[in-house]
Amino acid sequence: MGRTCRSDEPRDYNGRIFINLTRRDLAAAGVFALSTTTLILPAIAATDDEEAVKQAVEALRKAMLTQDKAKLETLTAEQLSYSHSDARLEDKAKFINAIMTRKAVFKSLDFPDLTVAIVGNNAIVRHLWVSESELDGKVTNTKIGVLQVWLKQDSSWKLLARASFKLPEPVEKS
Repeated sequence: MGRTCRSDEPRDYNGRIFINLTRRDLAAAGVFALSTTTLILPAIAATDDEEAVKQAVEALRKAMLTQDKAKLETLTAEQLSYSHSDARLEDKAKFINAIMTRKAVFKSLDFPDLTVAIVGNNAIVRHLWVSESELDGKVTNTKIGVLQVWLKQDSSWKLLARASFKLPEPVEKS
C-alpha cells in the first residue's frame, strides 16, 4: 500500500516531496562520515603493519637459520637488547657475531603460535621458538617462549628487544 501524502508538504516540479535538512542535520552527517574514516583507516593501517611485522619476523627466522649477516644487520635496531632463556644478554654486534660463529647446525627453526600487537610505532610479538640443532653429533630439541619488541624506523620494522623464557613443565593429570 502506498504512502498517503499530505497536501501541505512542499514538493519539487515532479511532485516529489522535498527533504527538509537543517545545517545541524548536515553537520551531524559530516561528523559521522569523518569519524567512520578515522576509525576504519587506523584499522587498515594496523592490519598492514601486522602483516609487515610478520614478514620481518619470518625474514629474521630465515636469516638466523641461513646465517645471512646482511639481513641480520638490516632487521635489527642499533639499540638491540637480545636476551636468552639462560639470562645471557647480547647487543646487536654480539647477537650477529653469535649467529655467524655458532658451532651448532640448525636442522630446523620454527616460530609457531605467533601473535602481533601494533602499538603506535612499536609491535609486540609473541611466539614459541621450536628448533632442532646438532653439535658434535648430539641433537638438541629446544622449545621456549619468546617476546619481541619491534620498532618502525624509516618505514621498515627492526627488532629492538627480545626476551625468551623457559616454558613451564606440563602438569600430569592423575
